[in-house]
Amino acid sequence: MLVAEAVGRLLAELGAKHVFGVVGSGNFHLTNAMVASGARFVAASHEGGAATMADAYARVSGRVGVLSVHQGPGVTNAITGIAEAAKSMTPLVVVAPEAPNPRSNFYIDLGAIAAAVGARFVRLRSAASALEDVVDAYQTAQSASEAVVLGMPLDLQAQPAPPFPEGLSVPVAPAPVTPLREEGRALADALTRAERPLFIAGRGAARQPVDAARSAITRLADRCGALLAVSMAGKGLFAGDPWYLDVSGGFASPLAASLIGEADLVVAWGSTLNMWTTRHGRLISPEAVVVQVDRDPSALGVNRPIHLGVSGDVVQVAEVVEHDLAGRDWQQAGFRSNKLRARIATEVRWRDVSYVDESGDGRIDPRTLTIALDDLLPLDRTVAIDSGNFMGYPAMLLSIPDVAGCVFTQAYQSIGLGLASAVGAAVARPDRLTVAALGDGGFLMSIAELTTVVRLGPQIVVVVYNDAAYGAEVHHFGPDGHPLDIVTFPDTDFAAIGRGFGCLGVTVRETSDLETVQTWLDGSRDTPLVVDAKVRSSRGAWWLEEAFRGH
Repeated sequence: MLVAEAVGRLLAELGAKHVFGVVGSGNFHLTNAMVASGARFVAASHEGGAATMADAYARVSGRVGVLSVHQGPGVTNAITGIAEAAKSMTPLVVVAPEAPNPRSNFYIDLGAIAAAVGARFVRLRSAASALEDVVDAYQTAQSASEAVVLGMPLDLQAQPAPPFPEGLSVPVAPAPVTPLREEGRALADALTRAERPLFIAGRGAARQPVDAARSAITRLADRCGALLAVSMAGKGLFAGDPWYLDVSGGFASPLAASLIGEADLVVAWGSTLNMWTTRHGRLISPEAVVVQVDRDPSALGVNRPIHLGVSGDVVQVAEVVEHDLAGRDWQQAGFRSNKLRARIATEVRWRDVSYVDESGDGRIDPRTLTIALDDLLPLDRTVAIDSGNFMGYPAMLLSIPDVAGCVFTQAYQSIGLGLASAVGAAVARPDRLTVAALGDGGFLMSIAELTTVVRLGPQIVVVVYNDAAYGAEVHHFGPDGHPLDIVTFPDTDFAAIGRGFGCLGVTVRETSDLETVQTWLDGSRDTPLVVDAKVRSSRGAWWLEEAFRGH
């Protein structure tokens, strides 16, 4: 067995159930070895799409994502997706062949490229150490929740592999960081002094075993009367809880923003409270005590001053603090009252906020469109959202069932990742309807992956918020009188394009046009559906107005 074949087999035995990529000469044998060992290969149209598929698959499934690409251009084509995964702390292994000769056309400084986008780099050192190096890369991705680029020199791949070990198992992640006793007690003391506590959970909580994180944090919240919110990376973590305010930050509804601003204690659970989560610091009262809990000590206070930092696993910290308060026989209502509970139930969602419907002249108001889709589509769904002026409409008006039901590729703020995210999510959860919510600009960037969608045949509906422009730029620069010809375009018939790829296609200009969507839902859904929604875009979205003011 050659090293390339041994690496493929080992990755499959370590737990890689799916591998995404585009095959070339440098990754052909190892990818075939993965498939022969039980993994499923998902062939993308472009390496950039493959990287984002693997990222989304890992987020939704909770497994390590695996990306297999060709040397040189295969790697560089995938860089944006790898950067998004690295910045999102997605457990991802990128199997990247290397041309070792600097004079080769395929040569790139792979280690430098990995470092430049924030990924860890592990290179196979020799044939003798190859399997050990692969285990190191996989374990790092899994336990540290990192994107790891695994360098596979072409000459080394062709060498005989060492004997394959028997009885392999998935590497065991290290035990969570135990919270310091004095820090946990300090947090318990702060909770006893607070009258209106608020918990904000972020990526660090959402990446925990979901049931454990939700249970531990909500038990503590119930004891101290805290309201519950999330950063966008944690959206859905507390779905269904009567004290859940949904997302804190630019996407917060008026009621949620008001209540967050009234908190006298804010505890961030695995959230760094960045500018988006705090509306550039303005959402949290300057009088509030701010506590941050994170297993990474270097993350404490990284984005804003805090009064107390607690180093530890968020589940452990929440359990320790709740146990401490239970030992004191202490409990309070805090923010909570029957009146507020009723208000949250009827006012906290954006769809509960009244607005003037601006539909007309062949264009549908994106709020009206999204609320209608929310009513139409089954709740058992995964929503993958691209970036752009439109993104808050699906983010805040489409309900999701749980934290795995939302894929939001915004860590790197690239547009064009939403369609591939939907593919990765659909592979991870084929039992759910997958909704790809895209802007027209991002859809055009990634449209080749419609081929992948049709080939796989998952239950996917692609909703294109089509304003015939790069809407964010229109509303960023337009108010200052700048010419906009370079960011506005002739209208595109995405329904026809979808049909050309083999999808069903429908154009939506008013809510009655969504009857075709209902017909599709009532059928087999074997053929993916593209919805070309001609949306009005007379002004910038409220979250972008906030962001532009912040800059």
